[in-house]
Amino acid sequence: MKKLNLLFLMLVGACIMFTSCTDDNTDPDPITEPEDEFILNANITEDLTLKSGNVYTLTTRVFVLDGVTLTIEEGTIIKGEAGSGANATALVVARGGKIMANGTAEKPIIFTSVADRVEPGQIYFPDGLSANQSGLWGGLLILGKANASLKGNVTEMQIEGIPPSDTNGLYGGSDDEDNSGVLKYVSIRHGGANIGDGNEINGLTLGAVGSGTTIENVEVVGNQDDGIEWFGGTVNVKNAVVWNAGDDAIDADQAWKGTLDNFIVVSAGDKLFELDGPEGAYINGNYTLTNGSIIAQTAAGLVDNDDNTNVDMSNIYFTSLAAGQTFDQLPTVMSNFSNFQVTLPEGASVSDFFLGGSDAFTTAVAEGANTVGADKSVFAGWSWAYVSGELDILK
Repeated sequence: MKKLNLLFLMLVGACIMFTSCTDDNTDPDPITEPEDEFILNANITEDLTLKSGNVYTLTTRVFVLDGVTLTIEEGTIIKGEAGSGANATALVVARGGKIMANGTAEKPIIFTSVADRVEPGQIYFPDGLSANQSGLWGGLLILGKANASLKGNVTEMQIEGIPPSDTNGLYGGSDDEDNSGVLKYVSIRHGGANIGDGNEINGLTLGAVGSGTTIENVEVVGNQDDGIEWFGGTVNVKNAVVWNAGDDAIDADQAWKGTLDNFIVVSAGDKLFELDGPEGAYINGNYTLTNGSIIAQTAAGLVDNDDNTNVDMSNIYFTSLAAGQTFDQLPTVMSNFSNFQVTLPEGASVSDFFLGGSDAFTTAVAEGANTVGADKSVFAGWSWAYVSGELDILK
C-alpha cells in the first residue's frame, strides 16, 4: 500500500496531484486509486481536495488554516491514528478556514479510527468495531468568528480538546454570519481521545461557528466525550444522530443562538441533553431544539438545565426509559418547553421522570403512538445507526 505524505504533497503538489509523476513512474494518477492510503501529517496551508474513494490517515492534529479550504469529496474515508495528550489526532478547521465536506446518501463521508476496517463503499464493516468503542482517535472541530458568551467577557477563547499552547485552537469574534463551510452526509465514529486531566475531544465540536455554515445529515457514533457540542455561535444543524456518546449526547454552551432540527439520540454515558446558559454578559436570545426522538437506554439522565439556560424545546419524544433518568429542573430565565411525549415503563408515571414542573408539558403515549419526534427516514441508507437497526423502535 503506497503512503503519500501530506507535507511532501504540499511542497511538490504539482508533481503528485496534477501530473502523472509517481514514485515508480508507472501509475498515471495515484491519488485517484481507491486502494491507496494517504497520510495527513501537517497543517493544511493551501487549498486541498481529498478524493472520493480514497482512505486518508490522520497521524497528528491537523488544522485547516485561516484562508484555506479543505474539500472532501463524497465517499471519502478519513481515519485517525490512536494517540492521547498532545499526540491526539484530530481534524480542526481554524477560524477563517473552511471545510467543504459534501457527502451524499449514497456515498457518505466517514471519519473513524484506523482500527476500523470500513472501506470505501461500505456504511460499516460487519463484525468490526462496535458502536460503543470510543476514544480511539480525536474528532472533528470547527472554529469560527461568531459571538460566544465567555467567562470574563472576553471575545475569544481556546476550545476544549486542543492544548492551550496551540493558538489555532482559538474561537470567537463578532461575525454571526461567518461561514466555515459545509458538512453534509458525514458520519464521525469512535473518537474522543483524552488530551489530559479528563479533557476529551467531542465527536463534533462547533466553536462560535457562524450561520453561514451548512451542517445537515450528520452522525456521531461511539464518542468518548460529548456527541455534538456548541460553544456559542449561530450555526444551525439539521438531521443529526448521536449514538452512544460517552458523556452527554447534545451539549450547548455559551449562548449558542441556533436551531437543532430533526434529530435522534440513542443512549449516552451521562445526560442526553446538557443545556447550559451564557457564561458572560453577552446574551443572544434562545437556542432551539425541535423535532427530536430520544431512545434513552442506559443514559444517566434525560435533560440537565442550569438556572440561566436559555433554550426553547418542542416536539420531543422519549422512549426506552429506565429508573433514575430525569428531566432535572426548569430554568429560571425565559425558556419555552412544549409538546413532549413519552412511552413509559410499565407502572411508571410521567412525574417519575419529568421533575420540577416539566410533567406539565409531557404526555404519556403508547409505543409507536407518538405524534411528535424526528423523521427517521432521512437517515436511511447512509447512517450506521439506521442501517444497523438501532432506530427500529422508532416509527
